[in-house]
Amino acid sequence: MKALHSILIFLGLLSVVLIGLSGPLYQLEWLTLGGAFTLLRWAVYLAIGAGVLNIIALFVRRPKGARAGLSVLAIVASFIAFYLPYAQYQTATSVPAIHDISTDTVNPPEFVAIAPLRADAPNPVEYAGEETAKQQKEAYPDITTYVSPKSPDELYQKALSVAENMGWEIIDTSDEQHRIEATATTTWFGFKDDVVIRIQTQNDETLLDIRSKSRVGRSDVGKNAERIRSFLSKL
Repeated sequence: MKALHSILIFLGLLSVVLIGLSGPLYQLEWLTLGGAFTLLRWAVYLAIGAGVLNIIALFVRRPKGARAGLSVLAIVASFIAFYLPYAQYQTATSVPAIHDISTDTVNPPEFVAIAPLRADAPNPVEYAGEETAKQQKEAYPDITTYVSPKSPDELYQKALSVAENMGWEIIDTSDEQHRIEATATTTWFGFKDDVVIRIQTQNDETLLDIRSKSRVGRSDVGKNAERIRSFLSKL
C-alpha cells in the first residue's frame, strides 16, 4: 500500500507537469497542435483519477510528516491540472467560435506588411466575413471604433507607445498613413495573433480602428476581443 500511495502521489504531480509541458512542446515543434491537445486531454484524465485516489488515500492511510505534505501537494497539483484546461473550455463555450475581431466590421483595417507572414497560416489574411461580424456584434457589442479629439499624429504616437508597452512585436509602421502592424504571441502555446491599427480623420474627429486575427484555430477563446479591449483601455 505504501508503494501504491507513492505511485499515486507521483501521478498527481505528473499531471500538472504534463499540462505545463503541452504548450512548450508545441512551441518547440516536438508536438503537433493536435498532439499537444491530446496530451492536455490525457493529463486532465490523469489529474481527475490521481486527485480522487489521493484524497481517498489521504483519509484512509492518514500519512504523517513528509508523505502527508506530498499527498496534499499531489492533490493540489491534480486540481490545478484539471482546472486550467477546464477554465479554458468554459471560456471557449461561452464565446463564439471566431478568430477575427475588428472595431470596424464593415471596412476592417487590412494587413499589408503582415500579409506575407501569414502566407502559410491556416487562417487566411482576408477578413472572415459577414457571419463573423454578426457573431462579434452579438458577443462583443462594446468593441467599436475609438473616437478622439486628438490629431492623427498625436493619436498615432500614443497608439504606437501602447502597442510597444503591451509587448507586441512591431512589424511595420507608417507615419504617413498612420498605420501600425504588429504580432502578439501568447505565453503558454506561443500562438501568434496579428494586429493592425488604422487611424484616419472624419470631420473634426480622429478615428482609430484596430483588428486582431489569429493565425491558427477556429476559435480564439475570446483572446482577440480581450486584446482589443485592453489596448483601447490603455489608450
